[in-house]
Amino acid sequence: MPAPKHIEELLKNIPQKAGVYQYYDKSDKLLYIGKAKNLKKRVSSYFTKKQEHGKTRVLVSKIQDIKYVVVSTEMDALLLENNLIKKHQPKYNVALKDGKTYPWICIKNEPFPRIFQTRDVIKDGSDYYGPYTSVRLVKTLLNFFHQLYPLRNCSLNLTDKNIKKEKFKVCLEYHMGNCLAPCENKQSVQEYQQGIEHIKQIIKGDIKSVIQYLETAMLNFSDKMEFEKAQSVKDKIDLLSNYQSKSTIVNPKINNVDVFTILSHETTAFVNYLKINSGAIVQAHTLELNKKLEETEEELLQLAIVELRQRFKSTSNTIYCSHSLKNVWGNLSITIPKIGDKKKLIDLSLRNAKYMLLDLQKRKINNIEKQGNKRILEQLQKDLHLVNRPIHIECFDNSNTQGAYPVAACVVFKNARPSKKDYRNFNIKTVVGPDDYASMEEVIYRRYKRLLDEEQPLPELIVVDGGKGQLSSAVNSLDKLKLRGKIAIIGIAKRLEEIYFPGDSVPLYLDKRSESLKLIQQLRDEAHRFSIMHHRNQRGKDSLGTSLDKIEGIGPKTVELLITHFGSVKKVMEAKNEELIKLIGKSKTEKIKKS
Repeated sequence: MPAPKHIEELLKNIPQKAGVYQYYDKSDKLLYIGKAKNLKKRVSSYFTKKQEHGKTRVLVSKIQDIKYVVVSTEMDALLLENNLIKKHQPKYNVALKDGKTYPWICIKNEPFPRIFQTRDVIKDGSDYYGPYTSVRLVKTLLNFFHQLYPLRNCSLNLTDKNIKKEKFKVCLEYHMGNCLAPCENKQSVQEYQQGIEHIKQIIKGDIKSVIQYLETAMLNFSDKMEFEKAQSVKDKIDLLSNYQSKSTIVNPKINNVDVFTILSHETTAFVNYLKINSGAIVQAHTLELNKKLEETEEELLQLAIVELRQRFKSTSNTIYCSHSLKNVWGNLSITIPKIGDKKKLIDLSLRNAKYMLLDLQKRKINNIEKQGNKRILEQLQKDLHLVNRPIHIECFDNSNTQGAYPVAACVVFKNARPSKKDYRNFNIKTVVGPDDYASMEEVIYRRYKRLLDEEQPLPELIVVDGGKGQLSSAVNSLDKLKLRGKIAIIGIAKRLEEIYFPGDSVPLYLDKRSESLKLIQQLRDEAHRFSIMHHRNQRGKDSLGTSLDKIEGIGPKTVELLITHFGSVKKVMEAKNEELIKLIGKSKTEKIKKS
């Protein structure tokens, strides 16, 4: 279903970034929360595609406002969507339980650490990485790590004391080459731990350092003539080189933290707030502030922090901030991160504030353009004595070469701006010879007969490129379709820019500096350009056919291949035999050269 005008304006300014969108009804009640790899495409699809399901159609009909939060990756969007749905439980979302929804990778705090998947993050000194949105991804990563390094998967208590007492025996995993049997002291703690450290680096995305270390080890083995070990290391390097990490890792140690950033412009500022729990965004909001007394960004940010913490009932004792603030809270820790994961959160928050600022600027520009275009159309309505403001205007022009290749073009302006998706070309079908009047009559009839048949909206104004003759022909078609009087129509003659009305032999002369005349000229020139372009294309196609595809044995595919390769018919005919033979064969080359 078509979107309301205010929704169309919102859709224009949504960025093509990953994020989470929220729909609200007329009472500002949250209806639905969704995720998207591309916010603009996903949100727009609700209003541009035909919805098959009744509930979706009802949802779309209730949407009165759209808000969104930009995140770094699609995975971050999934995480944020999950947290927001559990918090707000909108009517049109599937009910989610507030459980440990996503898996983590755990590197256990123990001798010869195990690495495994878990949904429970326990404060036992172990390292946790995630959360991941896909169990399949976690399993893929774990399999990859076991390919790189033989790691134990048993739960034996491999203390140094137990190993020395020889309490354990090797299992099948050792015989299969999946484990190097640290349980029988066949693998040192240092060697095992080196593999664990490499895995940690890989999870964090630092693959380069691991590859450099392995390359050095491979060269050392090679120098010592230990080629089997060198080959084993090389296999690891090849695995790593082909591996690409597609997930963003969130540091679970960043817990119960508020992030605040600010961007300002002239009379407006935007403060973005992110709430971080266990490394995941659980709340996000952007506050718009209108400056009154030239307040500084620091003053506005301090004011916004108080407002947002009260609004969202934050109890966090730690704030990451984009600006240096005087700490008036006492019990709070306020820092400005410079590097690492904390700085990435600041950058993400600033990005959200930036999109809101750009959104405001675009809205202001659109409003200025709208006001200007509205004024121009109101003046055109007055100058042409039209009943309605001509929001939708269509202009027609014909083109031919001494009657050959006759074509016509229709260009469409909406709100005084070109709507190129609505432009149409016509090949004249019923007219023989150079007859502009008959061509105009045909194309006007075809255009509006089709709009009527398809129940499409009609324009408020038709502009015909030409004088009284072309205008009369166009009016004849409107009479046949019983549209006379329902659509305003004028003709514009090129020589003196005379404006003609149906049934009036005396033209109207608009001021050469008037915006009304400039708009009509722009319509006429655009129609002429579009018509000439189509005419040249038709003439070029026919010329091409006359030269090449009328040669016996030379088909359309061969013609297309030749033109694509050489660029023109002339260059094809001038090409050397050897080059043509290489491209299309000896037989076809001979036929072209003989023609």
